[in-house]
Amino acid sequence: MFGSTVLEVAIGLAFCYGTLALVVSTIQEALAAMFGLRARMLLDGIKRMLGDPRFDALARSLYAHPLVNPQGSGSGHDGQAATPASRPSYIDPTHFAIALVDSIRLGQAALGPAIAAIPDPQLRRTLQALHARAGGDLQRFQDGIASWFDNGMERLSGVYKRRQLLVSWLVSLLLAILLNIDSIHLFRTLWQHPALAAQISAAPGALDAAALNQLWALPIGWASFPPGFDRQFALQAAGWLLTASTTLFGAPFWFDLLQRAVKLRGTGAKPASARPMAESRTQEMPGGDMPVWDDSASATTVREARLPAQS
Repeated sequence: MFGSTVLEVAIGLAFCYGTLALVVSTIQEALAAMFGLRARMLLDGIKRMLGDPRFDALARSLYAHPLVNPQGSGSGHDGQAATPASRPSYIDPTHFAIALVDSIRLGQAALGPAIAAIPDPQLRRTLQALHARAGGDLQRFQDGIASWFDNGMERLSGVYKRRQLLVSWLVSLLLAILLNIDSIHLFRTLWQHPALAAQISAAPGALDAAALNQLWALPIGWASFPPGFDRQFALQAAGWLLTASTTLFGAPFWFDLLQRAVKLRGTGAKPASARPMAESRTQEMPGGDMPVWDDSASATTVREARLPAQS
């Protein structure tokens, strides 16, 4: 049936793309944790915000503050390294504001002269504007710094997400080549043999053995390696690129689509309509005088059927 074939093809493709996106996101998170990508980008962003690219002035003093870096030495003198030994991957805006004020003061009671002594002109103008807007209120000044930090982190998060999208696409392309997940071949095979996706019943909650068994049941993998570099290989490479592009939607998108398709498949066909009612007529039961009639029989006919015969 045409509708059933389309549904099975959609289920097979959604399951394959969702599982691949889940694998890619797992690998991506492992790489980010292994190389400290979030902490590294946060440090670079704070260096630019505080005008301290060599990490030998205000940024270094900020990272030595216990509110910003609880695992640091707290002395601000971790040698001449360009990066601290311990780098947090997240900083609370309120803690950042308190630590920055403490780093600017350096034991001075007045903030105005301390801000005026900052060597970076852009940072000095920014803090002077926030300090003037606060009207000498320390709490309002710290709130302004926290809001300024939030805005900077939003821009930094956008840069990080764009970089991670590129990393995700490259990892998914590598997996598509290694596992030969050709979207064009996958679509053709599922269209001709929709029963291959019949055993897929739900989206996997994790990368367990059941999910991998369902994945290997689909037409993916290498039959012969290496492939021939001909017209068929060009079509295969296009299928790899298409597969890598699908992971940019994310695993939740494909698993939500898969669950909807599986529920649609489980509803089945609609039941047949009820038989039309019989014609309105009165029938007499054999062996008795009680009539049988349908709902459309008139009341007059019923009453007449119940009356005894006149002599």
